[in-house]
Amino acid sequence: MKKLLLLACTATLLFAKHDNCSFKNPHYEEICHNVVKRGVSYEYANKFLLSYFKTQKFDEITWKYIQPKHITTHKQNEKKANNTLVKHVPKIVAHLKEYQEVYDHAEKKYGVNREIIAAILMKETNLGKITPQHDAFLVFNTIVVRTKGETPREQWLLKMGKSNMAAIIKHCYKKGVTPESCNLPSSYAGAVGIPQFMPDSFVYAEAYKGDVADLTKMEDAIVSAAKFLHAKAGFDTLIDWSQIPHMPEIEESWYDYAFEHKNASFVHAKSEKLGTEYKCFTCNDKELEYLREYAKKIQRYNNSSNYVVGILRLAYDANKMLNM
Repeated sequence: MKKLLLLACTATLLFAKHDNCSFKNPHYEEICHNVVKRGVSYEYANKFLLSYFKTQKFDEITWKYIQPKHITTHKQNEKKANNTLVKHVPKIVAHLKEYQEVYDHAEKKYGVNREIIAAILMKETNLGKITPQHDAFLVFNTIVVRTKGETPREQWLLKMGKSNMAAIIKHCYKKGVTPESCNLPSSYAGAVGIPQFMPDSFVYAEAYKGDVADLTKMEDAIVSAAKFLHAKAGFDTLIDWSQIPHMPEIEESWYDYAFEHKNASFVHAKSEKLGTEYKCFTCNDKELEYLREYAKKIQRYNNSSNYVVGILRLAYDANKMLNM
């Protein structure tokens, strides 16, 4: 009986006329209007947002791990990951040599250090070795449907979720993919491809050769990560590593500082998104001014302080090994 009902509902959707953005869920109405303004047809937007397989299925793992109680655990795991990844610096160096031509191109065009790009790709997906287990649209739909928006953080989650749902709909419409076939393998946070781009950052994707970027292809991932940091973070001048303090020592000092201060940030005194005030590790320290400016740029890729410190440590060590 349930199967017959589902088939009947599907048939109704297939032959229904959709010429507006009328939904019971006001968030869906907002998303629909958003994508229509960006060139998506009413029919496609409606079919997507009325699809059982896209909006009536939820990612329980995503919902579990975005809860505030898991933030502390995530920070601890980020620190453990940093410590673990240091031993993979030789792998990063080998990767840099294998793709030297692509990194030469990315550095010349965008002014982003190859070591920084490679460190990001290592930290995000182990240079493409990690297999994604989630579907990006289901991730963001879960967030949008279940988040109440009662706190600044929840309001940010809603805004972020709707923006990425709209980006996915537009992406699949342009590719001519049906809603049911629009599957973007992602992390539990909805990040896609080797460089782990959020869908609303697909605008920064760029092919090394050709017209269409493929974020699951290493060459395109390298160039796209460089373009992201250049365009979104103003990263346009290569780091002079001689001006960076001894990163292993800085990293350990940061962990001690973060342990002493629960509201610690590596580069910020106040959150731009939520207005939260922090104990800033690098603020008002002249010896760390140069490092702080580049750390702020890298944090546009991921706003975790431990993430940024980990990237800088990996890149620092990789540069040192490359020049031995």
